[in-house]
Amino acid sequence: MQTSEARIDAAEAARTALVDSRRRQLLNAAARLLGRAGSQSVSMQNVADEAGVSVGLIYRYFGNKQELVQAVIEDVLHEFSVRVAEPVQDEADPVRRIAAAFAGYCSVVQELRDAAVLAYQESKTLEPEGRETVKDLEVESAEPLMAATREAIHAGLLRDVNPRLFAYDLLTTAHLWALKRWYFSRFMTHGEYVAQHTALSLSSVLRPEHRADYADLLGPLA
Repeated sequence: MQTSEARIDAAEAARTALVDSRRRQLLNAAARLLGRAGSQSVSMQNVADEAGVSVGLIYRYFGNKQELVQAVIEDVLHEFSVRVAEPVQDEADPVRRIAAAFAGYCSVVQELRDAAVLAYQESKTLEPEGRETVKDLEVESAEPLMAATREAIHAGLLRDVNPRLFAYDLLTTAHLWALKRWYFSRFMTHGEYVAQHTALSLSSVLRPEHRADYADLLGPLA
């Protein structure tokens, strides 16, 4: 038999799960709708209709449309930080950490394409404080790539490239799938996109004496 404390904990866990699920439902609906029409043309009622809920429910989670847009953008940036950290921490080799981090970014973009596009389209509509928060989160999300790049350079595995430039090139490439998926998906899968860009990026910076060690990542470019 459950104790009263156990029943309270179970009930609290259930409430938390419901809140998280409902919030995810609203964020996904907002990302789809805002990505199609832009924030200026979308009302909170429109988002409610898209999500299949009452507009009053949305206001229980977000005070206004600005808060909702901010939450959608912050959500995708938070997912970058979380989803990249897991595969990266399992890799001791810094070059393989670069590949794992890039794959992690790409997986988030693939799963949250609408939100990723929205981050590009709508960041400029945020209040100054909100824009600064988004910038800080973006820099934070790029850190695993920059750290792995710096370590690979220090270990003599990569040429002496600019870590920030290299990391942001990869980050932008990950986002490019969301922006130009209509084109790339005509002749490659998302997995092929990730593998080919990994090979292309690493082949340009790996020192010649180490290329054979990463033949599995370089593919035909090894």
